[in-house]
Order: sequence, then C-alpha cells, then structure tokens
Amino acid sequence: MALRSGRLHLLKGGSYRRTGRHPTSTPFPAHLSASRANDFLTCPLLFRYRSIDRLPEQPSAAALRGTLVHRALEVMFSLPSRDRSVATANAALADAWVELAAAEPDSAAVLLAEADVDEPDELLERILEPARTLLDTYFGMEDPTRFDPHAMEMAFDVPLLDAFSIRGFVDRIDIAPTGEVRIVDYKTGRAPGAGFESKAMFQMRFYALAWWRMTGAIPEQLRLMYLGSNESLTYAPQEQDLLATERKVLALRDAIGASAQSGVFVAKASRLCDWCSFRDRCPAWGSIPLPMPALPAADPEATALTLLEDVD
Repeated sequence: MALRSGRLHLLKGGSYRRTGRHPTSTPFPAHLSASRANDFLTCPLLFRYRSIDRLPEQPSAAALRGTLVHRALEVMFSLPSRDRSVATANAALADAWVELAAAEPDSAAVLLAEADVDEPDELLERILEPARTLLDTYFGMEDPTRFDPHAMEMAFDVPLLDAFSIRGFVDRIDIAPTGEVRIVDYKTGRAPGAGFESKAMFQMRFYALAWWRMTGAIPEQLRLMYLGSNESLTYAPQEQDLLATERKVLALRDAIGASAQSGVFVAKASRLCDWCSFRDRCPAWGSIPLPMPALPAADPEATALTLLEDVD
C-alpha cells in the first residue's frame, strides 16, 4: 500500500552468500517474504493467485486501520523522545488518514463505508476512533519516551543462496546500550489462542534469520505486541531455531518452484477460507480455477523479483 512504500532504513544483505549446500536449479522464486511463505503454507492456490496471477483484493477495514496505526507509530518515533505522547500519536494518525485518502481513494472508501454516517463532523471521529483505541492500548504496553528505536519500518533483502533471498519489512528494531537486539512487530488484532502461535512466531523467526544473516548476531528477543487484546508474545531465539527456519524457508522455496514448474497449486480448504478473496475461483468451493499463467522465460531472477515484490 502507498503508506508503506516510503519505509525507512533500507538495509540490504551483501556479505552473506552460500553455495553448494542446496540445489539452485529452480529459478522461481528468487525472493520470498514471510507473508508469501505463510500464504503457501496456508493454501498453495492462495499463494499463486496473490503472487503469480496477482489478482486484486479489496483490503479489509481492519487491515487499513492497521496500516494507519503503523504509520502513526512510525511518525511518533521520529520525534524527540519528550514529544512521544498519545496526543502526537493521534495527530500522526489523522495525518495518516489524510495521506491514505489522497493516495488510495479506493482504500479510503472502505473505511468511509464502514463509518456509515451522514454528518461530516462525525465522519472523521467514526473512522479514527477504533484506531485511537489501539494507540491507547499501545501506550499502556510500553513507554516510548524511555528508548530510541534503532530502526522503524526497516526493509531487508538478504541472500540465502546465490539466486535466492528473503525479504520483508520489520516494524521496529531496538538495540540496548549494552548491545542486546530486540525485534518488535505490532499486530492490531488479538493474540492467537493457545496452540496457534506458531504462524506468528514463524514470521518473527524469519525476521530474526534475516538479522542474523545480515549482522552475524542472533537477536536476544522477538516481541509481538497485540494491540487488539493488550497482550505480548516474546521469544528468545536460539541458533538451532534459526537454522531450522532457514531449512524450512529453503524447502518452501523448492516446493513453490516445483509447483510453478508443474503448474499445479493445490487448494487447501480451512476455516481461513471464510476470509479469502478468491473463493469464487477455488475448486475447494466448487469453482473452476483460473488457467495457470505462463511464467516469462527471459531473465528468471528478474521475473521472480517482479512476481514477488509485494513483501508485506
């Protein structure tokens, strides 16, 4: 989304390369993000429709509020520590809405439709009030005046093989004066129930793997902040965890490449189908899938970059 395109602190892994330990014959994909990896794990056909067909999806109101909250926190942390308050965060939230409305009117229309009020004076309040509640929760979870983040909305693109890298955006990196590293991700929904944390923690281990391969240091803590339920999940990764994550990512890369070569991306039905944008094109729901588009033959690495450039 447009509000996420101006992310700060672009870091690109350049020193880490590995050859000879994993096959590199499959040219697709050349890049993979945690979100697209989770798509494939959830449903290979979902991955195909998002990453290869690139079918349009209307963002949900909840996702758009999350974008506004992320932007407000990013702007707030750009201020001197003494100025980081609920008031400045709410001002940044209002500015983020103005940016969204100007840059993406179709997305703004989703929030306008949800507000469903006729009085102009009530409209902005109705749109922003749920997001303000999330910001209030954030301030109850930590005091942003007591530390300065090392990076906000940090982009990374880190090679694991000569022709394959992991990429994405990290909400926040904190580095203590004594050198300990904490990776923080904001979630505007509720914390998962017991036994359902693995998907979220895969994303965090993915980020920790990227940091490790960029810097040679394993983060001391991974923290997921669930603003929708005022809860945090924390985890201290170990080297064996990140090696296992790397093996999983490389195995996913091979599985995606094999599906791309065969043209078969299997539909996997689950309760998540209730929120899927592509049920009317899914054989698991009695529909005929779209024909598999041909992957461009020229420059396979550039092709994969184009197809997977949406890196959440």
